[in-house]
Amino acid sequence: MRNKTIIKMNYRIKLKSILAVIFGILTVNLYSQEEQHNHDHYKNELGIANSIVYFAKEKEFAYGLHLHIVRNIHHSKFGFGVGYERIFDEHKHNTIGLVVNYSLLDDLLISLSPGIAFEGNEFSNSKFACSIETSYSFNVGILHLGPLLEFAYDQEDYHISLGLHIGYGF
Repeated sequence: MRNKTIIKMNYRIKLKSILAVIFGILTVNLYSQEEQHNHDHYKNELGIANSIVYFAKEKEFAYGLHLHIVRNIHHSKFGFGVGYERIFDEHKHNTIGLVVNYSLLDDLLISLSPGIAFEGNEFSNSKFACSIETSYSFNVGILHLGPLLEFAYDQEDYHISLGLHIGYGF
């Protein structure tokens, strides 16, 4: 009985700590006096991501390629666009969706992409899909690149991707 109480207390302390850190990051970012400079220097981004994809239900790995074009809103932390993902597995998994970006911190981006998924050329059998992705960018000349982590869901399965995002701003 005592061990269960201690475990619950430890869980609550960890949860409160995580929530406090998230709240601190968001509020510091919201009330910062500095301007957001990361995406103000270009209007559009053409991005590509190469990743290793893990399908949870099938317990399989595959190679994934993600392309997107996003229009950044001037003096804003938001961007909107379209994206396409292809996973090179036996099912020939494809996803097309809208992309909404939000810059949490200068170089930390979170993207939400609702859309449709289909296998191979079977567009008529498409189903709802949604992904959430986070990436961190380092500027390297005219490109920005960095790690990404994605969680994607459709009605048949979900997958987790870990990879490299490369973006070109223009």
